[in-house]
Amino acid sequence: MLTLSQKEKIAHAVIAVLVQRFGTFPTRATTTRNAPFHRAFLQAFGEKLETYATDVPFLISLSSWLHGLNTTLGQSFFERTSHVLCYGEKRTFPQPQVTSRQLEIIDQILADLKNGHLPPNVAREDALLRAAAGEGSLVTASKFTTDVLVEDVEHKTLTAIELKSVRPNSGEMRGEKRKILTAKAAWFVEHPDWEIHYFMGFPFDPLCETPTGADKARFLNALLVEGHKFLASEEVLLASELWDYLSGAPHTMEQILEIINTIATPQFMEHFQFVRFGKNRRTAPQRYRAILQEWFLHREIYFWEQEQCTDDPVYRRLLDNTLFSAKGQYNAERYTALRERLDAHG
Repeated sequence: MLTLSQKEKIAHAVIAVLVQRFGTFPTRATTTRNAPFHRAFLQAFGEKLETYATDVPFLISLSSWLHGLNTTLGQSFFERTSHVLCYGEKRTFPQPQVTSRQLEIIDQILADLKNGHLPPNVAREDALLRAAAGEGSLVTASKFTTDVLVEDVEHKTLTAIELKSVRPNSGEMRGEKRKILTAKAAWFVEHPDWEIHYFMGFPFDPLCETPTGADKARFLNALLVEGHKFLASEEVLLASELWDYLSGAPHTMEQILEIINTIATPQFMEHFQFVRFGKNRRTAPQRYRAILQEWFLHREIYFWEQEQCTDDPVYRRLLDNTLFSAKGQYNAERYTALRERLDAHG
């Protein structure tokens, strides 16, 4: 079960995505008024389209908008939610150190996988790279960035996850596999006695009939070009498996979807504009509290309740400030200042 704090932080991410995408949603008064090539090609699909979309310029604008939503989810929401769940971070390694022997092994592994000489085998690949961590000269490999990194010094474990689109580009798997092997090689050099894991994570399975379900074998063969060649099943986290792994608890994906479904209603922008201003707690307190409760904004309810326990005028002034920017970003400075005022006054 997600904590109240985790739910609230995920809610902040949901709100930010919705506000951003509301601001760019196309209208009939679109700037795409003339699309002669699209219109010409789409004539062939006239019977299929007439039931769903007759306004070609709007259809093109909507397609662009959906592409933007996919980008926002991939570059912002999924990544931010992952960090909330596992208390990890995104980190760049600008000058990873590996051995010359490890680089030779990586090239050989990739060649064997590409040619089908050997199937992907994480245990075998890790053993080869770990054994070669002390062989040959140290060289600087290409820098890399991990989307999610959890480093546990106490238990000597390092876990990284690469978050990917559910429809990666052709040929991408070989490059991703090289990145994974290179990262592991560098970490085996730096931490010879640590447990190292590197996964590729996919937020959902588009081929599955249920929102949280997944068929990993079908996914690897049908959606990932050469995915079965380069990736072992155990180094792929798909749909609910990914989210449960990040949180360490079952049914996490269901809880994330519940948060989104609760906030993403047709009344979202109306509610957002109202709750955005803290001073509205005075004019319509019941409505204000109801939205905070529904949107999992538990810290805001706590701050509001503490107003009755303090005579600090600065605290009240801070409460009146905006909870969110016009672009949907949570006001972290306001939160920090409110916490400081509460701590200062016991």
